[in-house]
Formats: sequence, structure tokens, C-alpha cells
Amino acid sequence: MNAEIGGDVHRAADMLRSGEVVAIPTETVYGLAANAFDPVAVLRVFKVKDRPAFDPLIVHVGDREQLAKVVKMWPDQAEALMDKFWPGPLTLVLPKRPEVSDLVTSGSDTVAVRMPAHPTTRELLKVTGFPLAAPSANPFGYVSPTTAEHVADQLGERIPYILDGGPCGIGVESTILAPLADGGWGLL
Repeated sequence: MNAEIGGDVHRAADMLRSGEVVAIPTETVYGLAANAFDPVAVLRVFKVKDRPAFDPLIVHVGDREQLAKVVKMWPDQAEALMDKFWPGPLTLVLPKRPEVSDLVTSGSDTVAVRMPAHPTTRELLKVTGFPLAAPSANPFGYVSPTTAEHVADQLGERIPYILDGGPCGIGVESTILAPLADGGWGLL
């Protein structure tokens, strides 16, 4: 099987609804997406990437309504960061809701979440209606892809579809911030 490369958001959404994994563009790098609430699909992400189960996934949300389905609550400081940097390349680590599989979080009681700025992925999140667990779309330990062709070269025989959104504008993964015991935020 060689992955089809295309720009059809509805086709990608249908595949995600049926439990498939799909490569998606973000402003940082291409991601390998699955329905964040489908543990079987999430497991596929780990298998396709050869990613160890101890390495949690980032969950992408399209709006605060999707965020509230993933996260129990967020402090005022997180709200201020979201207001300033979302949508964009900022990931926040926050307390997860029980509906989020431990597979996504590697057993942690927190989940890493971000709201991507790429218009194609924002449209995909709107069309699916659910958050996407989506680490970078490359085999574990390899350089993260910044074009659909890079994804095809690395994972093209393992996935059915690559949603092409053009080259990524940033080219490195998002910044990850987690709350500290003193009430501040630290880089992960």
C-alpha cells in the first residue's frame, strides 16, 4: 500500500472516523493523527511510528469546546497563554479528563494539548468534531517531516492517506509548557 496524497479534508475525516490514521499538516511539522477517543486508532499511531508506549502523544483541538472534552480544567495562566498563542505552536500540559485513554498519555494524569494554526487541520478538526492525537508523522527517532512527500517517503507504506497542506512554515515541533509546583510554567 502506498499512501494517497491529497487535499480532501472530508476524505481524511471519514478515514479518521473509521479508525484509520492519517498524516496531517500543521504549522510546525506533519503529524500522524488518530481520533483521540479511539484507543484502537491511537494504538495504530504507536505501531505505525514504532513509538514506545512510554512516550505520550499531543492532542490537537480545534476550539475550547474540544479542549473541555480532553482537559478537566485549566488555570488562569493557561487561559492567558491560550489567548496569546493559540492557535499556534504552543502545547500545554494540563489535567486530563477520564475519557482520554491512558494510552494517549502513557498513564499520566495530564495530557499535552495544542490548537494548531494550519488552516487545513483547523478545518479537519471542525469537520471531524473530535480532537486528534497527533505526534509527528515519522518513524520514532527520525527527523520530523515538513512536507507531504517527506511523510510519504517515511511512512507511505504504513498509512492510507496524507492530507497535503503544503510545506510547514515553522519546521520544528511546538514549544511544550507544563505547570510547576510554584505556580509558574516550565519548558519540557
